[in-house]
Amino acid sequence: MNTTPSLESGALQNFVRQLNLKTKDSTRVYRSVLGGFQRFVIQHSPNGVVSRRIIEGWLRDRSTVWPRHMVLHRARMVDRFLDWRVISGSLVNNPLAQLRQDYGRSDTTSIVRALLAGDPASALEALRPPPQFASFLGSAMHDYILLMQAMGYRYATRAATFLRLDRFLQNRPDLASQSLDVLIREWTGDAPTAQHAFECLSTVRILARALRRQAPSVAMPAIDPRLVQQARQAYRRPYIFTDEDVRRLLDTARSLPSPHAPLRPQTVYTMLVLSYCAGLRVGELAHLTVGDIDLGEATIEIRETKFFKSRRLPLAPSVIAALNEYLESRRRAGASTDINAGLFWHQQPVGSYSYVSTCELMRNVIRLAGFKPQPGRIGPRVHDLRHSFVVNRMLAWYHEGINPQSRLPYLATYLGHKDINSTLVYLTITQELLQEACNRFHTFAAEALQDSIGGQP
Repeated sequence: MNTTPSLESGALQNFVRQLNLKTKDSTRVYRSVLGGFQRFVIQHSPNGVVSRRIIEGWLRDRSTVWPRHMVLHRARMVDRFLDWRVISGSLVNNPLAQLRQDYGRSDTTSIVRALLAGDPASALEALRPPPQFASFLGSAMHDYILLMQAMGYRYATRAATFLRLDRFLQNRPDLASQSLDVLIREWTGDAPTAQHAFECLSTVRILARALRRQAPSVAMPAIDPRLVQQARQAYRRPYIFTDEDVRRLLDTARSLPSPHAPLRPQTVYTMLVLSYCAGLRVGELAHLTVGDIDLGEATIEIRETKFFKSRRLPLAPSVIAALNEYLESRRRAGASTDINAGLFWHQQPVGSYSYVSTCELMRNVIRLAGFKPQPGRIGPRVHDLRHSFVVNRMLAWYHEGINPQSRLPYLATYLGHKDINSTLVYLTITQELLQEACNRFHTFAAEALQDSIGGQP
């Protein structure tokens, strides 16, 4: 049954204990809020059944005592507690989780706001997302996505863009009789920036190619060269970290203040080492496991990433030394040594850093090192470390007297690219790289000129 145990059952204490909360105040707050929720259920529900009506009643009762932001925060505590009870088998289902599923929401806050509204049923219904690919062009978009996926492409990014177009068209059935050029103009009007307009144009041109398979008379929207130029100029240029910059980042990571998570400074230090020295993407860092590291062979395994590629990368001795040090510290901290355990471990129940937390952790170090201001989406990005890896690798080849062009296919393979063109995108022309290329050309031109003069009769 979906019932609440008595306060003496120990479920609440067991739940709070497994959270591994860092302070006594946090433990006290959790016990107070969850204990109050259980008392409310016992007092207002026959047989202690946890239902949507009971949760709604508890929320309205608490909103007369707590400010709204506190109700939202503590409702998430209750939600996590009910999820834990479902997993442990003491509860059949969590009504809040059921509402999230029914209305297509990933967050609890929007559900709680709807339950506290004057008309909860209407507020919940407003949360329901529109059906996918239900517009007058939805079936064509959906069929094309299935075709591309059947051909071996993940096609997730473009599929998401098609979904945005589909939602727009569901609200604009009047465009069904209009040309694709009119559709582009109306869709672009939602956010008239050069990048948005270029994305709208690119997406509709792909859709036009799909439509022309069935109706060759469909007109292909023309490309506006001026729009393409404006969109390219609007993209942020990557920041290329120098060797001195990287040393500053690593020193900042080592000294990262983290009194409640002593392993975190070394964790982010190792993340930065792999990101810069091996050119790993953030997603590749987040998905690494203990078994992916082979200290004996000095390699790291990157599995099933972009373009469905897996690759085994040789690592420099300094990188292997950093990994060895981190694995030893990780073992002393009590982390699991199972080969399937996440490499970058923390003490929370999830056990390892997610993509978002990995990115945020590294971004925080970039800010603390003084490369990126605190507010806004400006300054160097985490992905710029991958750009820096490529540029600095090219510079190293120039310094070693190696022709970089002959090594580009190897670099593309190391980065996990499907071809050399993807690698060329990362070749940001810095002043130093340009100077090295000029020096190489002058040397070549001087030899060619000398041979030409020497060969004259």
